[in-house]
Amino acid sequence: MADNMTPEQRRMTMSRIRGRDTKVELVVRKELHRRGYRFRVNATGLTGKPDIVFTRFRLAIFIDGDFWHGWKFDQWSLKLAPYWREKIGGNITRDLRHRALLRREGWTVMRLWEHDVNKNLERCIRRIEAKLDQLRKV
Repeated sequence: MADNMTPEQRRMTMSRIRGRDTKVELVVRKELHRRGYRFRVNATGLTGKPDIVFTRFRLAIFIDGDFWHGWKFDQWSLKLAPYWREKIGGNITRDLRHRALLRREGWTVMRLWEHDVNKNLERCIRRIEAKLDQLRKV
């Protein structure tokens, strides 16, 4: 599939894509905060800059967009131009590397997908709460 935008148009479009404080991140953070949880956001000192970090429990949470982080990538990757297959494939590889590094450093890593948060926020929050309860007992 050929790109139907000029390089300048593509640059402008890409510059508007948020890498942090996305709608789905804000929804999760707002609900956690409403329930009394306190956490760090986009922790720059940690590998991969997790979206939400509970430092006391060493819990790092990534809230990933379905497209950019390749949810079910093998099912739709062939529809993309080679550039995008490589780009998203690289994102997937990087995500796996960051998760492995954080685990080696003693962190518990959770990943929430955009579609899961949009479909059932309550279930996602309960997953986080269950993990925090589990880590509290350790």
